[in-house]
Amino acid sequence: DIMTMMPSFQLANKHQRLSSLLLLLPTAARAALSTTSASPTIINHLLHRPHLTHSYYALRHGQSLANVAQIISSDPQISTVQHGLSKVGQEQATIAGKSFAKQYLNDASSSSKNDDYKGVAIFSSDFTRARETATLLTQQLHNQQIPIYTNDIVLETRLRERYFGELNGGPDDQYQKVWDVDCTNPNHDEFGVEAANCVLERTTRLVTELDELLSSSSTTASTTSSSGGDEEQKWKVVLVAHGDVLQIMQTGFLRHEDAARHRSLEHLETATIRELTLL
Repeated sequence: DIMTMMPSFQLANKHQRLSSLLLLLPTAARAALSTTSASPTIINHLLHRPHLTHSYYALRHGQSLANVAQIISSDPQISTVQHGLSKVGQEQATIAGKSFAKQYLNDASSSSKNDDYKGVAIFSSDFTRARETATLLTQQLHNQQIPIYTNDIVLETRLRERYFGELNGGPDDQYQKVWDVDCTNPNHDEFGVEAANCVLERTTRLVTELDELLSSSSTTASTTSSSGGDEEQKWKVVLVAHGDVLQIMQTGFLRHEDAARHRSLEHLETATIRELTLL
């Protein structure tokens, strides 16, 4: 069971103990738990990617109970079972879902914009607040009979919140201490945090893998164009995650070489959907 075996990032500096535990985990889980003291060989997997087949959207979770309490919630052992959406967050996520469904249908009816889209694929962090947000989004799409990949959300550990080390559980005004260092050293692990570049690596690697996975799943459903050639059907992919993770991932779509400038991007508010375009 991944959840019971998963070590805390507080062990990040105890390399030998952490490394032996990581070997017991699947590849995806090991990637999410990579040590933060060393920079990955490849930081941005989208940097030299010529194009992406599918369309990608970032959706930050709705207001959570951790947001209300103004605390940092980044430990998987806690956040996968606690700190779900507040009542306001539930309403925010429902509104976001209705808005996305309406836009999808409007695009389909007003132009040929959606002609090649097979439906919506929803991948979510397994943290409670993200999972609940993704579920509410899915309900709204189901209500409008919009096709959904696997007919449900797919949980993905590489979309988990960035781990904030010894700051976890403390007041959320402490985020700034980490961000102040990020801009000059995105490989830092001060306070025992997960390095921003490690977040960039795991999220952009996920996007490239999803693009290939969804393309292979669409191959059998390809349609024949009027010219007689095959046209691959595409998915609109919604990545449901957390503020820091999504801002850092966006630097990947902007082809930044590292995550140093993630806080210079427009802030992503709770339950906000933002289209991610590869520059």
